[in-house]
Amino acid sequence: MKKFLKRFFIALLILFVVIQFFRIDKSVPSHDPSGDFLVMYKTDQKTTDLLKNACYDCHSYQSSYPWYAEIAPISWRIANHIEEGREELNFSEWSSYTSGKQKDKLNECVEEIRNGNMPDPGYVKMHAEADLNPQDKELLISYFQSIRDTVNSDEEQER
Repeated sequence: MKKFLKRFFIALLILFVVIQFFRIDKSVPSHDPSGDFLVMYKTDQKTTDLLKNACYDCHSYQSSYPWYAEIAPISWRIANHIEEGREELNFSEWSSYTSGKQKDKLNECVEEIRNGNMPDPGYVKMHAEADLNPQDKELLISYFQSIRDTVNSDEEQER
């Protein structure tokens, strides 16, 4: 039994070392930086800081990867989380959204913050700076609502 356990742990160690060679893609796709949400709306510094700390790691091309994002299989989970976040909402691609989609996304942002789903509680556990206090949440909710109210719907633009 001892021999089996020793071989099992050696095999596990070898497997762990081998998977380290399968790196995640951290490259940033080509995009127009002027189409970024924060750039388009000339967001004030406090709101910019809140958005960058609580949202931009997963919902933009401005992801910053912690040291443990170098270790597989943790890195794979982080990469998958970022990919899913960008698919759902990508602030770096904001200008490519139709005005109707922009309004929908802003409404979703408000609801996700109100319901406590965003920033993701799992993310907040590892990133204390993303933990929004009630005032920060209200500031972001008000900000998203004010932006939403300035976006012309697709129907209004067609008139």
